[in-house]
Amino acid sequence: MAHIVVLGAGLGGTLMALEMRKEARKTDTVTVISDYPTFHFTPSNPWVATGWRTPDAIKVELAPMLSKKKIGFIQSAATKVRPADNAIDLANGETVTYDYLVIATGPDLAFDEIEGLGPHGGFTQSICHVDHAANAKEKWEEFCANPGPIVVGAVQGASCYGPAYEYALILDTDLRKRKIRDKVPMTFVTAEPYVGHLGLDGVGDTKGLLESEMRNRHIRWITSARVKSVSDGVMHVEEVAEDGSVKQAHDLDFKFAMMLPAFRGVSALQGVEGLVNPRGFVLADKTQRNPNYGNVFSIGVCVAIPPVANYPVPVGVPKTGFMIESMAHAAAKNIRSLMDGEEPRHEATWNAVCIADFGDGGVAFVAMPQIPPRNVNWSAEGGWVHLAKVAFEKYFIGKIRRGVGEPFYERAVFDMLGITKLKEKA
Repeated sequence: MAHIVVLGAGLGGTLMALEMRKEARKTDTVTVISDYPTFHFTPSNPWVATGWRTPDAIKVELAPMLSKKKIGFIQSAATKVRPADNAIDLANGETVTYDYLVIATGPDLAFDEIEGLGPHGGFTQSICHVDHAANAKEKWEEFCANPGPIVVGAVQGASCYGPAYEYALILDTDLRKRKIRDKVPMTFVTAEPYVGHLGLDGVGDTKGLLESEMRNRHIRWITSARVKSVSDGVMHVEEVAEDGSVKQAHDLDFKFAMMLPAFRGVSALQGVEGLVNPRGFVLADKTQRNPNYGNVFSIGVCVAIPPVANYPVPVGVPKTGFMIESMAHAAAKNIRSLMDGEEPRHEATWNAVCIADFGDGGVAFVAMPQIPPRNVNWSAEGGWVHLAKVAFEKYFIGKIRRGVGEPFYERAVFDMLGITKLKEKA
């Protein structure tokens, strides 16, 4: 009999727990630890931040759902992971021991690395968490009553760019619906070396597609941007040349701003030698297993992945839903292999599929594998993308509410490729 602990209950942790319960033996125990009582569908946060969704519409209560699947749940933050002792210390005073651990914590949001950044004590909003998005929605309504300039984007070291594009273009759509778009100059600020890089060196023609969208919607952009600081109503940005010198300094006025922060490992993981890199991301091999602690696995945003290339402004690599789902599938099977006395052999595919909604259209892309060179390098745009994301959201949340962990993103990618084939035949 083994005790498998999943630390974290976001997209990765929730799918991991459901997958592990299927792979584990009847006598094994699976426990989820999370500091938050609900799962929430992070891809819908831009909609929450504009009032197109309520927070409750994208949340699932974890305890009852997991209980139905015979999975334990502890609601508490972890204060320290001690892999040498097979133990996790919790903020509620408990210490939980395990035979196998899957770290799926997601990231710590490093707002504090830039003065004035973030929703707590800073001057910018966030869509990284549903609570941040709900707060942004309140600020958005205040802004729309007295509109002015907007700045949206992602700072240096960020590793998630799709939501920034989504939010900027959804805001544009919402402003046009309100008939106040003409009163709102908008600037997109990103660490990426070019529009549509996405931390992946582009996928298909994402550069051309996203540049075209920004031009058509009168959104200016600054790439290779380093945000120096944010003060009340002004963002101080350096545009960096290829040689690392400052090409131009910008002081961008705003009445509303949302900037995605850089990520780092959560505090419970920081400084654990052999487990994490200096940034606090978990070290893992191709089987999602830590090279130094053989009973510890990791999936999702907390996994250490090197950037596609080195740029004058740091650009991280995203961990998309497809990749995270694939990691969970491989990790569950490999833990079962270890319990059966076999060596892990299952590897995540590390492919990327993304449905980026722009409110009245969107861009979808598929990268197989995520890091180039690729076997599949495809992107497309159209109103169907918006409809696809709405349908996918409903499908995914419904399945999670019923405790069904299936290859959601795998189905989505094949559906999208199928749509492409149908278009080619038409």
